Amino acid sequence: MVQEEIRRHNVGTLLRHVHLGGSVSRTELAARMKLNRSTILALTTELTAAGLVREELPADTGRAGRPSLVVRPESERVYVLAFDVAVDRLVAARITLGGIMLDRREAVRPRAGADLDRVVEVLARFGHQLYEAAPATSVCVGVGASYCGMIRPGDGMVRFGPDLGWVDQAFGAELDRRLGLGLPVSVGNEAHLGALAEQLRGAGVGFQNLIYLHGDVGVGGGIIVGGNLLDGESGYGCELGHMVVNPYNGRPCGCGSHGCLEAEAGERALLDAAGRPAESFGRDAVRAVVDDADRGDPAAQEALRRIGDWLGIGVANLCNLFNPGMVIFGGMLRDLYPGAAAQVRARIAANVLPVARERVRLRTSALGDDATLVGAAELGFSDLLADPLGVLTRTGA
Repeated sequence: MVQEEIRRHNVGTLLRHVHLGGSVSRTELAARMKLNRSTILALTTELTAAGLVREELPADTGRAGRPSLVVRPESERVYVLAFDVAVDRLVAARITLGGIMLDRREAVRPRAGADLDRVVEVLARFGHQLYEAAPATSVCVGVGASYCGMIRPGDGMVRFGPDLGWVDQAFGAELDRRLGLGLPVSVGNEAHLGALAEQLRGAGVGFQNLIYLHGDVGVGGGIIVGGNLLDGESGYGCELGHMVVNPYNGRPCGCGSHGCLEAEAGERALLDAAGRPAESFGRDAVRAVVDDADRGDPAAQEALRRIGDWLGIGVANLCNLFNPGMVIFGGMLRDLYPGAAAQVRARIAANVLPVARERVRLRTSALGDDATLVGAAELGFSDLLADPLGVLTRTGA
């Protein structure tokens, strides 16, 4: 039994290396996994027979002697369905082993309050289209979804999504029922999944300690500590947007508090500071402020400075608490950060302990608006990577 668990672990670990890193030689795999070459051969043979990887001669080694075979993911055969529910958009994609996005669908999401039925109807329709368009020889091995709210681990219940009034909405169960694929729908918080995606495939590759800040209407966050997502006692940790930065004269927040980071540095705060009307909202409105600031508009420039200062206070607190190697700005903050970077850096210089700030890097998301979707795909692949052969058996592949 112990030997079987070790073998299953090694098969999953090898597949993870190929899934995340792409083509890799047997020799490199042996070095990374600290296993001998015969064991690597046995593992790659199993995965090849299962149709999860293939082995090829390298194009040109430039070395004498017998070259080490290269292991590649079978991207055309194995895929997941990934869904992303943001405040203003709904996205679905078919993403293969190896992380290649082959097909996607997108729709506008009106800001119309608790809209579970519409969200599930649109996503299920997209999911069926993607599933039916996939080659008959391919197999769907998982479903992952990102939602802009607090998610109960295990069943995908949205416990609290203040921006559109979702409270205890059975999102995961309803999407599972409407898809009807016989595959459980794994749901995660958008910023948590964005953090994982950036660490695995984006700006944070190689960093074991990072913070990801995701701007939508508000501000979400994900924290990676020692290579693992910090999620708290019940899975609701890292609500960085609800860190209070202005307790005495703060703007009201959708959570019921005042002076939260997202209230002071979120979409509405920026638009109000720039003098934009109440009916102005969304990413286009945010980008318009950024563009106006770039053109020298004084009100837009001052708005970015003000928002950047509050954002800097939040980042400074996080740096003192977690000593990250990198802070990544995603979502709406990816657009806003370049114009606010001076204020963020000034706050770090003034308010972060010298030893905690000396190595921290500030970056915008390398995955752009797809960070949370990529994170959802990785969530969908998690069962396969934990037990590749077992999952294929259960899916009948």
